[in-house]
Amino acid sequence: MATFKGWEKGDVILQDGSVETGIQPIIISASRATDLPAFFSDWFINRFRAGYSKWTNPFNANQVQYVSFEKTRLFVFWSKNPQPLLRYLPEIDERGINYYFQFTINDYEQEQLEPNVPSLQTRIDTFKRLSDQLGKERVIWRFDPLILSDALSVDLLLDRVANVANQLTGFTEKLVISFADIQSYRKVQNNLSKVIAYKDFSAELMCEFAEKLKAANKQWGLKIATCAENIDLKKYDIEHNRCIDDDLMVRLFNKDTALMNFLGYEPNLFDDASWSYFKDKGQRKECGCMVSKDIGMYNTCSHFCAYCYANASQTAVQNNLLKHSAKAESLIGK
Repeated sequence: MATFKGWEKGDVILQDGSVETGIQPIIISASRATDLPAFFSDWFINRFRAGYSKWTNPFNANQVQYVSFEKTRLFVFWSKNPQPLLRYLPEIDERGINYYFQFTINDYEQEQLEPNVPSLQTRIDTFKRLSDQLGKERVIWRFDPLILSDALSVDLLLDRVANVANQLTGFTEKLVISFADIQSYRKVQNNLSKVIAYKDFSAELMCEFAEKLKAANKQWGLKIATCAENIDLKKYDIEHNRCIDDDLMVRLFNKDTALMNFLGYEPNLFDDASWSYFKDKGQRKECGCMVSKDIGMYNTCSHFCAYCYANASQTAVQNNLLKHSAKAESLIGK
């Protein structure tokens, strides 16, 4: 069985012809830190063609990494509006690289919590188009986060989920949810309180929502899972999720020898193959994702969602975007 030692290091030939030492991840997340498909698709495809990107540690600007795509076998795309990336997907397909989407479709139009996302119907139409193109198993629906307020009750929130689910039936296999973690982020509290009188999800309210979601799901037949939640909702048929998902990789991409070798995948005649699971230690304890390298940067997303924890402020985003070039090695700067 393959032994995981982290991503390998190797030489990266830069666009000016010089050589730097970089990392060579098998799996790349694009991206938890920003909506890369929505706002930086041109930059991404330029880096894909160049074979590497440059990443700066958000907590230590002096720590810079060159991320080589030489051995990359899988991209996981996270987005609320992947439409700008769709035109580049055939090029990724031609190179034989695997990918799937974590596609967030929330319905907070009335509350205006996501001021710069396309209309709900536009996002649903994009989801269907992407599902038709890739297959429903490669487009995972997220309603994330679930938010309560004085006006937005459990039942009303469930109606919002049901409205989207009814339109996505047949276009996805899975729904991933999370409960808004407002108290952990002071800036989220401040920003969200300017828009709505939010309420925290107690354990009781989480269970109430889960019980009603289970009943509603009888007509959709979705797999439902929570993202980075500690609460156990198995009795409501809701599992803990792995968004960077080794099970899905083995199911969909088991013909990719390099990816399967990385996982230590060992098929056998009895249809009970085994493989290794390497948790991403850089994520929260409750996160089930396996290891990957994220190539995004905080303070760059222009959706300006009221509950966002990845942006310090709109001003920080706007200042960073002034330094963005689709032709640069790094998302922000040179």
